[in-house]
Amino acid sequence: MPRGQLRIYLGAAPGVGKTFAALEEARRRAERGTDVVVGFVETHGRPATAALVAGLETVPRRTVEYRGAVFEEFDVDAVIARAPAVALVDELAHANVPGSRHEKRWQDVDELLDAGIDVVSTVNVQHLESLNDVVAQITGVPQRETVPDEVVRRADQVELADITPEALRRRMVHGNVYPPEKVDAALSNYFRVGNLTALREIALLWLADKVEDQLERYREDQHITAMWESRERVVVALSGGDEGDTLVRRAARIAARSGGADLKAVHVASGDGLAGARSARNLARQQGLVEDLGGSYHQVVGDSIPEALLEFARGVNATQLVLGASRRGRFAQMLSRGVGVTTTARSGRIDVHLVSHERVAAVKRVRSGRGLIDATRRRLGIVLAVLGVPALVAVLIPFHEGLSLTTMILIVLTAVMALTLTGGMWPALLGALLGFFLLNYFFATPYYQFKIHDREQLIALVVFVALALGGAGVVNLSAARARLAARASAEAQTLATLAGNVLRGGNRLADLLEQLRETFALESVTLLERTEPGAGPAERHDPKVWRAVACAGEACGSPGTAENDLPINDDLALALRGHTLEAADRRIAQAFAMHAAAALEQERLERQAAAVQRLTDTDKMRTALLAAVSHDLRTPLASVRVAVTSLRSTGELFTPAERTELLESAETSLSRLTGLVDNLLDMSRLQAGVLGANPVPIALDEAVPTALDEIGESAADVRLDVAPDLPEVAADPGLLQRILVNVIANALRFSPAERPSRVTAGARGEVVELRVVDRGPGVPDEDRETMFTPFQRLGDRDNTTGVGLGLALSRGLAEAMGGSLLPEATPGGGLTMVLALPRADAGRGDGGHGEEAA
Repeated sequence: MPRGQLRIYLGAAPGVGKTFAALEEARRRAERGTDVVVGFVETHGRPATAALVAGLETVPRRTVEYRGAVFEEFDVDAVIARAPAVALVDELAHANVPGSRHEKRWQDVDELLDAGIDVVSTVNVQHLESLNDVVAQITGVPQRETVPDEVVRRADQVELADITPEALRRRMVHGNVYPPEKVDAALSNYFRVGNLTALREIALLWLADKVEDQLERYREDQHITAMWESRERVVVALSGGDEGDTLVRRAARIAARSGGADLKAVHVASGDGLAGARSARNLARQQGLVEDLGGSYHQVVGDSIPEALLEFARGVNATQLVLGASRRGRFAQMLSRGVGVTTTARSGRIDVHLVSHERVAAVKRVRSGRGLIDATRRRLGIVLAVLGVPALVAVLIPFHEGLSLTTMILIVLTAVMALTLTGGMWPALLGALLGFFLLNYFFATPYYQFKIHDREQLIALVVFVALALGGAGVVNLSAARARLAARASAEAQTLATLAGNVLRGGNRLADLLEQLRETFALESVTLLERTEPGAGPAERHDPKVWRAVACAGEACGSPGTAENDLPINDDLALALRGHTLEAADRRIAQAFAMHAAAALEQERLERQAAAVQRLTDTDKMRTALLAAVSHDLRTPLASVRVAVTSLRSTGELFTPAERTELLESAETSLSRLTGLVDNLLDMSRLQAGVLGANPVPIALDEAVPTALDEIGESAADVRLDVAPDLPEVAADPGLLQRILVNVIANALRFSPAERPSRVTAGARGEVVELRVVDRGPGVPDEDRETMFTPFQRLGDRDNTTGVGLGLALSRGLAEAMGGSLLPEATPGGGLTMVLALPRADAGRGDGGHGEEAA
């Protein structure tokens, strides 16, 4: 069965119209004859939203009982049994009530998609996992319900429900989002213009990134290499000179003026001699500068710097390329146009910026005309040999009477040596042969004939040719060795970059493969692992024998089908597709392969270590639990047993008062047992991450006295300072009472009778802080976190005071409600526990679910 398609309406804040747009989409599909049902939509009493739901088939919700309350949740099984073509499921990030099959609603949606049902859903940008902390920093309101970014990125369609901040605030004033009594508080807190503007920008940027990913996949699938100016990308070329810092900063300014364009720096490690003099220290510094400015650093290998730069720029769909202005002299520019001019001429639609700079590299680069002999210099040498040697001989003809043949030979030999330095072996050989015949014809007797009668003249001409060829051979050998040295330097530079990334912690497997792909401009790099034994050489081509562990680009099925098959060990191989690598490049790729194998092993070891740590923690908790509850369970059970046994066996021996006392003892013991079991169950839920909270507005001046009443007579002397006009907090009533009882009871345990505990509260920003102050012995700084470890009681040597779950459970419950519980030193001695909870009026800004109305 084909998997269903997911369409998501993304919004920047509650009220922008996501649910309204999703319902309109559902109605349009229903009008076209599509089988559409409403799986879950929360209208929140908004008439416009309710009007759109009317007329659409709605699947009944399931009811779930939790902590004495009944909740309505999305019924996955009912929708799957109904088997519609499309289901509308609102609030993708919603956390289900504990006890549901799935913890989050997006997991319910995933099950519908697996069943072949298309789903239309909604989500707010503040519920995306990667943006959760950013939004909390901007708005001051933490979001407890989140959805992994990858879930939304995998959606087949994501549409932005957009509206200006001013229009959204007008919606709120008109009562289309929240009831009138909540509008003023919302407008002055979460829904401030600055907050909404920032959230809108975050939503637009996140969606732009997803669209960019879709565009890149489309270009890869369609094999499109032409540049599409869908987004500005600035590439700066670094040579390793001191001027690179200036170029990076200038490119960053260009990117900033282009509306936050992507910044990428690239260094070409080539085999033409340029790489040999580049400073690795400069490149390392410039790489750090690029990353500090929000860009990324890349290194590629290429024999032609202009071609390598343009290939990289087109590969990343760059729109602008920043190069340093050439410092080459006029004569050097006559021989070769240089990197800047050549790149500009071939750049096509990419804009090239030639940036002038004051700094000149401390180490002069080895010019291509001095170290290595390329095709351009060889052609120039041949032209000079064909034209220059005859011209020189023509100039010497008038002097043949006054100069000897030996002098003429030395002059021509000097010219041939110059040809050797310019063009290498072949121009020198051509010049020597032309010089031999021309000297023979014009200056050896008999003149103007290709004959030599004088033996000394013949020896002189032969020695001339031998010297010319010997000099050419020496220059050619020197050039070959320079080429090898330059190549080795380029390899060393690439390996140094790889090692630097590993030392900086950038040795993730995916990053290594992507770096290898970029370095050699490959289409894809795949790390393959053998899954079953093969049969001979054919196993390298059998995709059933291999599986892709990680890849950069499109995965390759087997190593034998790639242009480059790099075995790592008996079970691992690296498959490189795009073009065949040279032997020297394969050595570098092999180094990458070994690092990739090590990174794979490290990732697996880390996962195993994490699993072992979880098992170890669980085992420790179970051991501590068994040791701690052995007494706490035995004591109340024994009390209950004695009381019940006495009442059953002694008949009329006890007076009514004594019988009442026995019953009260049994009731007290059973209450202790109930509290102990509740704590253990809640701690288990916290450890498993399944304890849910249902925050509602609560007044602390009402919640604290209720907790004191539950504690009993021991709390009669607690001084209470909680103002009635204090803002309400967003908290689960049951969980809040558990926290207050645990924390206040802990303070009473250590407070001296003459200095009773005190409870105060006050608002601070978007949270309300409640402080439980005791004047006891206090807790040293190094032991404060130990108080929150399960089954630990500071200073206790027995188990008569509980299993040590109170503070650990209280902190977990506070965090489950989006708050915190932290210890502080009480001035003058003692300990203060600070319970911080989000304000209810600020918490309404996200609504917990992100619903909206048009």
